[in-house]
Amino acid sequence: MITTSGLTKVYQSRGREVTALDGVDLHVREGEVYGVIGQSGAGKSSLIRCVNLLERPTSGTVTVAGQDLTALAGRGRRAGKELRRARSRIGMVFQHFNLLDSRTVRDNVELPLEILGLSGQARTRKALELLDLVGLADKAKAYPGQLSGGQKQRVGIARALAGDPEVLLSDEATSALDPETTRSILQLLRDLNQELGLTVLLITHEMDVVKTVCDSAALMKKGRIVESGTVGALLATPGSELAHELFPVGGTASGPGSTVVDVTFHGEAAAQPVISQLSRTYNIDISILGAAMDTVGGKQIGRMRIELPGRFEENVVPIGFLREQGLQAEIVEAASVGVPAQTPAPITKEVAK
Repeated sequence: MITTSGLTKVYQSRGREVTALDGVDLHVREGEVYGVIGQSGAGKSSLIRCVNLLERPTSGTVTVAGQDLTALAGRGRRAGKELRRARSRIGMVFQHFNLLDSRTVRDNVELPLEILGLSGQARTRKALELLDLVGLADKAKAYPGQLSGGQKQRVGIARALAGDPEVLLSDEATSALDPETTRSILQLLRDLNQELGLTVLLITHEMDVVKTVCDSAALMKKGRIVESGTVGALLATPGSELAHELFPVGGTASGPGSTVVDVTFHGEAAAQPVISQLSRTYNIDISILGAAMDTVGGKQIGRMRIELPGRFEENVVPIGFLREQGLQAEIVEAASVGVPAQTPAPITKEVAK
C-alpha cells in the first residue's frame, strides 16, 4: 500500500546541507498498522511528510495505493490537481491537533469536505457520522477549547477520515496525551484499521505504542531504517535491537561458572511450561534473572533471562531443547573461553513473516 524507494531529503540550513532522509526503503502492506520508531532527529517526521508529499523528496520515489506520488508532484511549489486528488485519499493526524478554535467540532470535521466541494447537507451528514464513529456525537456543537486533549485528537482523527482515505498517517498523535488517553486513542486507531480496512502508518518515539497497536515496525537512526519487519518476526530474530527494546530484560549471573541465556517466547510456545519441562528433563536448577511478558496483536509474547549452572559446553543440549520447542535462545554470558556473548547487532534488511 505504501512503498518508498531510495527516499532522500536534504535541507539547506545556514549555508550547509542537512540530510534528514538517507535512502529510505519502506514497504507497508495493505491493511496493517505500521510503526516507525526512533529518537528525535532520526528522520521520522520528514519521512511521514514525504509520504503525502507535504515535503517533496530530494530524490527517490513514494508510491501509495499503486500510484507514484513523486511523479505527480510537478515542478512548482503548489501541488497540481492530480496530486491534490491523490492526497485526498491519505488522511493525516497531527501531534498538536491543528483544530480551528473559532469553529465548532462539527465545522472542523467539515473543513476538508468544504474543500472537496460537498454541499452543506452532505457535509453535515458526513461530519456527524464521523463524530459518532470516534465517540464524539454529543460534542458536535462544542468548541475545541471545551474539549480534553483526547477529545481534540478524536476530532482530528474524524477530520482525517472525512475524505474516505485508504491510508491514515499519524504524526506522534499520542505524544502529548496522558497514558490512559494514549491507550484509548491507540485502541481507536486499531478499531478503525479493522472496521474500515485502513492502512495506518504512524511515527512515534514510544516503544509502548509499537507494542500495543502495531503489526509491523521499523527502527530509524540518522535518516536510515536500520531494522524492519513484523513485530512477531523481529522478536524471533537473533540480535534484533527492536526486540530488546520492546521487551527489555536484565539480570547478571550470580557467580562464575554459569551460562546466562535470553529466551524469547512467541506463538503457541508462550503458553507452554517450557522452563519447568527443561528443569525436569535434565534435572537442573534454573534461576530466572528477569522477565517481561505482554500481549501483542492478541498473542502472548515475552522474553526471559535465565541462568543455567555450568559451562557453555555443559548446556549445549539444554539450549538445543529450548530451540526445539520453537523458542529463540541467545547466549548472554557463558563461562567458557571462546564463547562470546551474543549482543544485538544492527539488522539492515526487512524481516519478513
